[in-house]
Amino acid sequence: MPDLFDTSAAPAETDADEAFVVDVDGFEGPIDLLLAMARTQKVDLEHISIVALVDQYAQFIEEARTQRLELAADYLVMAAWLAYLKSRLLLPAPPADDEPDPQDMADALALRLQKLAAVRTASNALWRQPMKNVHLFPTARVKPIGVQADAPWTAELFDLIDAYASIQTRKLDGTITMARREVWSLADARLLVEEALGELAQWTPFDVVLAAQSALREAAGGQDSKREGIKASAFAASLELVREGQAELRQDGAFAPLMVRSASHSKEGPDLRDTREGEGA
Repeated sequence: MPDLFDTSAAPAETDADEAFVVDVDGFEGPIDLLLAMARTQKVDLEHISIVALVDQYAQFIEEARTQRLELAADYLVMAAWLAYLKSRLLLPAPPADDEPDPQDMADALALRLQKLAAVRTASNALWRQPMKNVHLFPTARVKPIGVQADAPWTAELFDLIDAYASIQTRKLDGTITMARREVWSLADARLLVEEALGELAQWTPFDVVLAAQSALREAAGGQDSKREGIKASAFAASLELVREGQAELRQDGAFAPLMVRSASHSKEGPDLRDTREGEGA
């Protein structure tokens, strides 16, 4: 078959049996015809023979006129557009204007042909899949009849909220019993602090003074909660003794140990903390 897109091949010399045969029912538009030509003859827009292309389209229109008249018009428009595109590609580039670049138009046409080829390939792959009632047949099993039971209740949003609140309230019903904590009275704590201070002339940590009292250990019974309560009462009693001038308290800095001593000594004795540091050295 001679190359229809070669300028040396004249349409008159082309054998009728070797001409490009187009089935009208096999194409949905001129773009399909171009795709078929691209597959069989490797269309190159820079080597298209306009004469051969027009003759081929003219022959196609004559054959399709009696079957689908509107199809002939579509293919004639495509032939005219291809002739215009070919002339734009061959002629020198005109001055810049608002018309698109012919090379861009050719690239767009090639891209559209590629997309059409991909869609056709996917479509053929789908058609090759087994089809229902052609390759696959469902069983004759009767579908079960669905029974829709009417709900015996009619609840609205307010009813649901009220029921939820009732359930939550039911969980809160009950008696909460708080464990009773044993505390020392200020009077008992005052007696303990007075006994602990005695004739204590040197500054001593408040915790050391309380820990030395057997009465406090017996009252606490090894429980931290009781020990903390007794310590709080003893500290309040110590502040009362300081107010009355019977004891002295001091703290050298934030979070530093609380130091205490008896106020019966006007002159400061040696600091127990300093003494311990000297012994450690």
